[in-house]
Amino acid sequence: MFPQRLDSPLAYDVARAMMEGFDRHYRLFRSESARAKHRFETADWHGQQRAQRERIEFYDLRVKEAVTRLEREFRAGEQSMDVWHQVKLHYIGLLVGHLQPELAETFFNSVTTKILHRTHFHNSFIFVRPAVSTEYLEDDAAAARPTYRAYYPTRETLAATLVRIVEDFQLLPPFEDLQRDVHDVAAAMAQRLEGITLRANFQIQVLSGLFYRNKGAYLVGKLINGFFELPFALPILHASDEQAGPLLIDAVLFGEDELQMLFSFARAYFMVDMDVPSATVQFLRSMMPRKPRAELYNALGLAKQGKTLFYREFLHHLRHSSDRFRIAPGIKGMVMLVFDLPSFPYVFKLIKDYYPPPKDTTREQIKAKYLLVKQHDRVGRMADTLEYSEVAFPRERFEDELIAEIERFAPSQLEISDRDQDGQIEVILKHLYIERRMIPLNLYLQEAFDAGLQHEAARAQMEASVIEYGNAIKDLVAANIFPGDMLWKNFGVARHGKVVFYDYDEIEYVTDCNFRRVPAPRNEEDEMSGEIWYPVGPRDVFPETFAPFLLGHDAVRDVFMRHHADLLDVAFWQQHKERILAGHVYDVFPYEQDKRFSHQRKLHH
Repeated sequence: MFPQRLDSPLAYDVARAMMEGFDRHYRLFRSESARAKHRFETADWHGQQRAQRERIEFYDLRVKEAVTRLEREFRAGEQSMDVWHQVKLHYIGLLVGHLQPELAETFFNSVTTKILHRTHFHNSFIFVRPAVSTEYLEDDAAAARPTYRAYYPTRETLAATLVRIVEDFQLLPPFEDLQRDVHDVAAAMAQRLEGITLRANFQIQVLSGLFYRNKGAYLVGKLINGFFELPFALPILHASDEQAGPLLIDAVLFGEDELQMLFSFARAYFMVDMDVPSATVQFLRSMMPRKPRAELYNALGLAKQGKTLFYREFLHHLRHSSDRFRIAPGIKGMVMLVFDLPSFPYVFKLIKDYYPPPKDTTREQIKAKYLLVKQHDRVGRMADTLEYSEVAFPRERFEDELIAEIERFAPSQLEISDRDQDGQIEVILKHLYIERRMIPLNLYLQEAFDAGLQHEAARAQMEASVIEYGNAIKDLVAANIFPGDMLWKNFGVARHGKVVFYDYDEIEYVTDCNFRRVPAPRNEEDEMSGEIWYPVGPRDVFPETFAPFLLGHDAVRDVFMRHHADLLDVAFWQQHKERILAGHVYDVFPYEQDKRFSHQRKLHH
């Protein structure tokens, strides 16, 4: 029970110090995000990537700072639970009128669990549910910049209004031809509004901050007309791939599906300057109602809040479901033990305690690869992962076969509690990764084979997924990632048929690999030998040897060779490596080539 009194002077000081720690965190997070505008304007792509990487570490650094201060000044870990309950009540008081209360609550939880070491169960002194509402928060705050701006065009003034919207962002390099670009955007919008009567409330609402990622800035908003709402995003790029300015609007993306691709869990986090993150999330949710709020916070770079919300949603799902965790379908991995809950669209991954030969790795190396992916540009081709420690699950929700599997392959990661007073037993997992469930590509291809390739739909499924598989590898290469293990089973099929890579224990930077041709045999004995007779270094890669592992099926081979034969040629890999080493930053667009205005203009000419 909470104390009914607030009689500890120390409790307020602890709460105040903790709030100061959070405010410092958000101030630094926000200023780094705001500087993305300058990096975009000056085409500082390496700086943009570096900032995206470094910003991910901000949160843990600030939590450590806060823990150190609370221990040094208040001996916080020695205080009674009564004092900690009072700390929480004072902290709630400090959240009134705060512009980021949900983030500050999560920060409180992070600091508190570090100090009190009670990590795998919920306590009354942490925020299990939000204590302060974020609804209409920005309306209470005179200092807050409005989350979005509203514009009121007519059909006739649509193009002129779009010019004003773009100019209001005050981007420094001039546009190559803003009138031309806006004409293309207005024409696309007019097409969507064709035959629709404009209502009294016809307006365009635009988020006040541009969304920066890699070499692009995205203007995000929606058209509103009566009950009709149409989300849209305008990608703004530099006209030249090699130098700063002038700018152009590259495309217009419409509707929930295209925005879902832009905000995909398989892409790097955006940099966007926000006073009130919850209001930005609320606006984005109105455009993508099927996108979990947790994933939107992640996309905005607020990954710890994403984890908090995901865990709350997971506990809610557990309470309202009765199926059991099971070993995930598909080919078992050598390094990861994967399980899922059929009713929940995520998979859970544990690092095994040992790995059969030829795997030569360690738990630390595997965790480093997952961290690399978290900090890297995922170009829509690598699934984001949520990393958790000390997670408790009800034992009765686990199939016995799964528990046996964990006991056999990852015993160091498993603890099973004694019965509590309610007779409940908990399974506590020491460390795990959670990521979106996808259909393993090998199973997806097998579905097509089982249906029979003489059927048009089955053949189309096979062809599309083989083409997408090659596209996924090429996108990864553009991002300086060599997947390592390129077998079909390590890739999954996400919504809209997008192929995404999810097995990270063998990834390397392309620039760290040595791409070689297989040497010509020296004699007949070499030629007939089943063994490799030439020396192979630890990072040597022989692209021509991929074919036997990947292209055993004639129909698959035919499609692959028509679209992606270059992946078997060492020259493809060496050229990309040389360009990346020379400082070139590739941009992998979150939309198809045919969406680009430059592509459409070529077709018209």
